[in-house]
Amino acid sequence: MTKHEIVAYRGFAGATRALVQGRVQEAKEIPPATATDSIWRNLVSTYKRVDADPLPYARVHVTLGGTTCEVTADDEGFIRQWIELSSPLPAHEPWHDVELRLLAPHSGGVQATGQVRVLTGSPTYGVISDLDDTVIQSRITSFLQAVRTVMLGNARTRLPFPGVAAFYRALERGADGERLNPIFYVSSSPWNIHDIVADFLDIQGIPRGPITLRDWDIVLSALTSSHLGTFKEPVINEILELYPEMPFILIGDNSQKDPEIYRGLLDKHPGRILAIYIRNVDANPERSASVQALAEQVLAAGSTLVLADDTYAAATHAAKQGWIREDALPGIREEKKADEGTTGAKADAPGVDAPKSPTVVVE
Repeated sequence: MTKHEIVAYRGFAGATRALVQGRVQEAKEIPPATATDSIWRNLVSTYKRVDADPLPYARVHVTLGGTTCEVTADDEGFIRQWIELSSPLPAHEPWHDVELRLLAPHSGGVQATGQVRVLTGSPTYGVISDLDDTVIQSRITSFLQAVRTVMLGNARTRLPFPGVAAFYRALERGADGERLNPIFYVSSSPWNIHDIVADFLDIQGIPRGPITLRDWDIVLSALTSSHLGTFKEPVINEILELYPEMPFILIGDNSQKDPEIYRGLLDKHPGRILAIYIRNVDANPERSASVQALAEQVLAAGSTLVLADDTYAAATHAAKQGWIREDALPGIREEKKADEGTTGAKADAPGVDAPKSPTVVVE
């Protein structure tokens, strides 16, 4: 009989409701990744992630704090369910366990523990960030390199953009270094690689946060999907609406549609977007020009768009605005150098071949 498992994904919660995410599927039994894993082993693990058969319409019992309920997976085994809380989750800890237990079919004691994030530590703003070519080097601008990176890498071989971990830690801690500002990750990558993404963030020292990915298998056509806005915008809207009093910083890149998606949110949430940071990874001059034109629209809508060549440029702007501590900048600069392999503190991890162009700030 086929073994099944519940894969629990990170969710988030407000005062009255919580988003529970996961998938019920054939057990993959993928071993933990190591930095020395061969390309063949990584490829086999990727195949297992993609090939795992879902358990359609599985019934799952959920326990979160004092709330219990039953949810039903969709036809691909995915659970993405808002549940009403019987009482607010305690705010003294940012993460709370959610227990998932398979009821039917084929229960067999299958269970898993996920987590949801609540606001704590008197946050002053939230951060919503893309992942591919914003945090993780994915080479989306090169189709063949993107395929190789996704199919043949693992959580310990994937590379961060230099300085990202220190910058995001500074954003999490805020202007006085005492905050616990939430960071949400919304990416067009598939749920199949959620474990890689979550492990990558922990390994690199990048702040943990709820992760929302897409419901599609890794296929060649999906890597160049042109329908990202129809996925990302509703998810980001959910986050903004769940925390209506909180301003946000949005972070993405110009390889796909992040600038356009973020621009579209300004009219729906006036006064809520402090800034939009866009990493310049697309060498096409026309693309850079279109993003600069969007920056003028962002300014007219009451916000700021920064098209930055590297993490340090965005961090410098954030420090000038008083969103992160000024004394965090030296640490961000040093980590950027270490990630680039120029100090010997870390293994060589060169950045993507992006154009070295001036940072563009329209304000």
